[in-house]
Amino acid sequence: MPPLQTQMEARLLGRKLIFLLASGRFRGIIGAREVAPMRLSDSISSILKHKGTRLLTVAPSAVVYEAIAMMAENGVGALLVVEDGLLVGILSERDYARKVILEGRSSRTTAVREIMSAPVIFVSPESAVGECMQIMTDHRIRHLPVLKGDQLMGVVSIGDLVNHILLAQSETIRHLENYISGTPR
Repeated sequence: MPPLQTQMEARLLGRKLIFLLASGRFRGIIGAREVAPMRLSDSISSILKHKGTRLLTVAPSAVVYEAIAMMAENGVGALLVVEDGLLVGILSERDYARKVILEGRSSRTTAVREIMSAPVIFVSPESAVGECMQIMTDHRIRHLPVLKGDQLMGVVSIGDLVNHILLAQSETIRHLENYISGTPR
């Protein structure tokens, strides 16, 4: 898309965006429904719908080597540790690095239960994207299991949340550029 020829300013006033040209002349108003929001308030269920709910789990009795191999095969950074259908922990690459490698343990003889992170910090499908980002930041974690009661619904990573925000920003920019240039959607 070509760069905009006219510098302008957008101000959020109430629930409408007001556009002013660099000269200060009024350009127009877009109602809030026409502008894609940042979507920090979107629920995690919307991300799970987009990415899918495929779950990679490991038993707490499995050896760490098998779990790390499963992570590598699937290109993921964490596995959910499930026993008798219940989430009992989470195993991340960080757990492996800090609790196996740095402590000189063997991944072929160490059980997942010995190094997994527990109790698990989790969210519900109704949790907001912004809330989940804050939880991840506060607890310095990269993966959040999503539970509805005791039922495991999925897992979201910090990458999933960032991609969601970037997509929303891209949509907003596209809508604004189309509005400014007068191009129909």
